[in-house]
Amino acid sequence: MKNWISALLLGAVTFGVQAQDGSDLIKRGDYLARAGDCVACHTSKGGKAFAGGLPMATPIGTIYSTNITPDKQSGIGDYSYDDFQKAVRHGVAKNGDTLYPAMPYPSYAVVSDEDMQALYAYFMHGVAPVAQANQDSDIPWPLSMRWPLAIWRGVFAPDVKAFQPKAGEDPLLARGRYLVEGLGHCGACHTPRSITMQEKALNDDKGSDYLAGSNAPIDGWNANNLRGDNRDGLGRWSEDDLVQFLRTGRNDHTAVFGGMSDVVEHSLQHLTAEDATAIARYLKSLGARDPNQVGFKPDDSVAQALWRGDDSKTGAALYVDSCAACHKTDGSGYKRFFPELRGNAVVQADDATSLIHIVLTGNTLPGVKGAPSAITMPAFGWRMNDQQVADVVNFIRTSWGNTASSSVSAKDVAKVRKDETVVSYQGNADIEKLK
Repeated sequence: MKNWISALLLGAVTFGVQAQDGSDLIKRGDYLARAGDCVACHTSKGGKAFAGGLPMATPIGTIYSTNITPDKQSGIGDYSYDDFQKAVRHGVAKNGDTLYPAMPYPSYAVVSDEDMQALYAYFMHGVAPVAQANQDSDIPWPLSMRWPLAIWRGVFAPDVKAFQPKAGEDPLLARGRYLVEGLGHCGACHTPRSITMQEKALNDDKGSDYLAGSNAPIDGWNANNLRGDNRDGLGRWSEDDLVQFLRTGRNDHTAVFGGMSDVVEHSLQHLTAEDATAIARYLKSLGARDPNQVGFKPDDSVAQALWRGDDSKTGAALYVDSCAACHKTDGSGYKRFFPELRGNAVVQADDATSLIHIVLTGNTLPGVKGAPSAITMPAFGWRMNDQQVADVVNFIRTSWGNTASSSVSAKDVAKVRKDETVVSYQGNADIEKLK
């Protein structure tokens, strides 16, 4: 709360003075830019921070992020504060064009003037200018036309008022709501989208679709349900579990993977303990999307069978051979190291894309300040064919009490394997034989 109050006090100082020599304001903007994870989208692989160029696959084509350094030719160096806040909050560029909603301006609309000024100070005076031209997006005509986006923005992303705490709201919970709905833009990935690509809800007041999980993979991964559902949400997690996950990417239940790894590495690990707790408290306040969802109940029958040497269940032998050394035959894993598979919300999600993806390609849990050891799961796509991957995934999703609602077929695996956004191991020349 101290940091939040400090930000409000800083905002009361005349901005023109602070922008020139206000190191506190610039430092605050640096923190807020980390909270918003701006670097993740606006930095290409191996590129300079905030210089843009990162390709983002969307249903309408590939969009490349823009240069947001203070370079006057290719960046935002000639943006006034009003130009800056219009782009961030409302998706309108300096030249009047509407930005593609890959820039989550519906979320940023709630950011306070004080925080927006701090961000502007940071990007103008705390970021090094980089002369790197912006790359044109690869979107076919007529979807490439900008003027229809202005209509889309008016219909599906109307101006949202700056954040206001609710009457009687716990101040810490309100801070978490502000970060989640605003700078954190969690709904951009974790809320399902309509056919017209807008988020189905921008906050919890708009309905239980908010943060209920993505309804389509993003770069080959599904964004989890962050609501209080018992099987595939955060119903079994405590506030402390959430804080630990946010700050380290791991807890007693699971470990971070996919695009969320970058969020933890570049953003969440840098949050203060107070802000991480605020986010956790807000997320734990969200009700279940499906209040009738049956909770996880442990069942050790499969573990007992494997202990006796009985691997007759489809996929069991593959699991013992490839997975049990790290995740154990009872699916319990090793806490805060190799994630637990029994009761895991990702494992039990309706859409198994993430689980298929990680079996095919592996993944690395990055080392962070609170947990410096990086942990890598190896890829198995180079030595398992599509049916074998389907068998081991189905085994995991139906063992130890896991009750996934659907089964995975070899065709489902083949679809993920062929997805161009899925980065997979291609070192084995015989990989085509495994499909």
